[in-house]
Amino acid sequence: MNIPIAIIGTGIAGLSAAHTLQAAGHAVQLFDKSRGSGGRMASKRSDAGALDLGAQYFTARDRHFVEAVQQWKAHGWVGQWSPRLYHSHQGQLSVSPDEQERWVGVPRMSSICRAMLAGLPVQFSCRITEVFRGEQHWSLLDAEGNSHGPFSHVIVATPAPQASALLSAAPKLASAAASVVMEPTWAVALAFDAPLQTEVEGCFVHDSPLDWVARNRSKPGRDTAVDTWVLHASSHWSKQHLDLPKEAVIEQLQGAFAELIGCAVPAASFTLAHRWLYARPAAAHQWSVLADADLGLYACGDWCLSGRVEGAWLSGQEAARRILEQL
Repeated sequence: MNIPIAIIGTGIAGLSAAHTLQAAGHAVQLFDKSRGSGGRMASKRSDAGALDLGAQYFTARDRHFVEAVQQWKAHGWVGQWSPRLYHSHQGQLSVSPDEQERWVGVPRMSSICRAMLAGLPVQFSCRITEVFRGEQHWSLLDAEGNSHGPFSHVIVATPAPQASALLSAAPKLASAAASVVMEPTWAVALAFDAPLQTEVEGCFVHDSPLDWVARNRSKPGRDTAVDTWVLHASSHWSKQHLDLPKEAVIEQLQGAFAELIGCAVPAASFTLAHRWLYARPAAAHQWSVLADADLGLYACGDWCLSGRVEGAWLSGQEAARRILEQL
């Protein structure tokens, strides 16, 4: 009997692990508390079209990830984004010399995870609250009190603060996950009926409540009916305003945007705010994966490495590799 491997979380780390394990002939079962896959690579469908509110783009440096991205490109899941990039210092815009390759999901960032999910068994809207081991196998308990199992191994592929509670069967792993500080980010989307009169398509912002601005419609395959923008607040500002009502967040960040963008900004025809409580790890780690091979319990995610999409994918690969070594 091929007892499946449980994977909690359908962001890029969990899906990376799932793909590799399934390709090696092992059954997997995925769980996610959300209604769809992607984690911070999810996109929000709205009246202004699909909006990338989380990860804005990703880069590929590791050769294994470069190969994966080329495969995704061949499948039509990703495209290269070459925005007119700027820096904003003390309200002054300057062209960015940064020329590294940037990739985005097509026609939205969530397309990558959605495509990777095809053919994988998954239960959405299922928040796992407990992971416990019997004599031979693992079982999971969800927030509704339902039990799931048996499983031969468990991979926890969630942000570190959520992973810590699910790793209690391995106190050392739980402690390591609990030590990771994840920083929040407020994201705001704005849409304008007429295009703003600016050259800016992406901007790294300094000395402002914002730290990033992107013209969403400048990405390949996006809806261009209206001029959509995504603003990310800095971690510092987001921490200070964590519980601010969404309307106030939109007002303050739209004000900061109007100050830096260098053109007239009319009233937006559409606004939306989303709070990422665990947007990114405060520091990079070099764990690759947290593992207790004897128990068969693993944790992976961007927080195990660089805090980037590439780090999440590599961490999922390493979790799968460690399990395959055991089987």
